[in-house]
Amino acid sequence: KMDDYKIKLLLREFAKERDWDQFHSLKNLVCALSVEASELLEIFQWIDLADEKINDVALKEKISDEVADIMLYLIRFADKADINLEEACLKKIQKNSKKYPVDLAKGISKKYDEL
Repeated sequence: KMDDYKIKLLLREFAKERDWDQFHSLKNLVCALSVEASELLEIFQWIDLADEKINDVALKEKISDEVADIMLYLIRFADKADINLEEACLKKIQKNSKKYPVDLAKGISKKYDEL
């Protein structure tokens, strides 16, 4: 189980040691999060992963680094915005289960308002 509280504290200390908290506004963090998500997307832009498995070690490490960057910025953003990530995720899953009931959504990739 991931300990997001531990990571949140490590990120706070990391930013404090570098005097970066002054740069960590919600706007700046969400912009950085978007950039990191785009960097992950860029990796996949021109490659074909037909079987959805990443067997190349260097490629997997590059992808893992970008996934970590995304998660770290998300945790830092949630910390600064005073959002409990676990609670927010559980609440959103509950909302999604109502928007996408199994009997209407199973095997269908349409948006909830098109079901």
